[in-house]
Amino acid sequence: MEKIWNKLVLGLQDYCQRYGFKKVILGLSGGMDSALVSVLACDALGKENVSCLMMKTKHTSDLSLQIAQKLADLNGFSYQVLDIEPVIEAQKQFLIQAFGQEPKNLVMENLQARERGKILMAYSNQNGALVLACGNKSEAAMGYCTLYGDVCGGLLPIGDLYKTTIFDLARWRNQQGYVIPEEVINRAPSAELSDGQKDEDSLPPYSVLDAILRLYLDEQKTEEEIVALGHDAKTISWVIKQYYKMAFKRKQMPEILKI
Repeated sequence: MEKIWNKLVLGLQDYCQRYGFKKVILGLSGGMDSALVSVLACDALGKENVSCLMMKTKHTSDLSLQIAQKLADLNGFSYQVLDIEPVIEAQKQFLIQAFGQEPKNLVMENLQARERGKILMAYSNQNGALVLACGNKSEAAMGYCTLYGDVCGGLLPIGDLYKTTIFDLARWRNQQGYVIPEEVINRAPSAELSDGQKDEDSLPPYSVLDAILRLYLDEQKTEEEIVALGHDAKTISWVIKQYYKMAFKRKQMPEILKI
């Protein structure tokens, strides 16, 4: 874990130096990925050069708000809470007129992610800070992300790390000094784009998903070989098909720090 962390720190420092960025900005969701990226940014660039926005909607839980505030308190970066629900509601009413009917739930979920991306880019234009996207390798492989939304930014610092590795890395980083609230490590992952939403409503459990992805992508095992290793054939087939189906999203993502 130490080697991975050091590579991430040096990679972020090098990227910012290469392109002339002294400050970075990212959106805090109350989830593990953005929490880890915020701590990484502080380690790499100093807390005085890191800004984080919590862009809440009616779906944002109290726990997410508490985690984001605790992160800010522990790490000392600049932190701001913005209520974007009025903006989302105004866009919904506009789309009702445009569509002649209620927008689908997927439309409204993606609108929230894209509004957050738009605001982060506006802050970047205003202040000259690099926007860090917070997606991981598991989500990218499955296309579990919103184009022009949560993948908006100049760099994906943890885009080469599977979700299970991210949790392991967070636990390791806390052993070096407590900077990530235990609540975010222990909670079930959720995008909080609709009520009660959990990642595992759309994806296999990350322990299962990452095991299959490691075998298929990293070890280049065939579908048949992965089945022979004891994994569920139906799940394997879905993961592999989804991986190729979502290739168009990965082609439009920011640069990834390679580990």
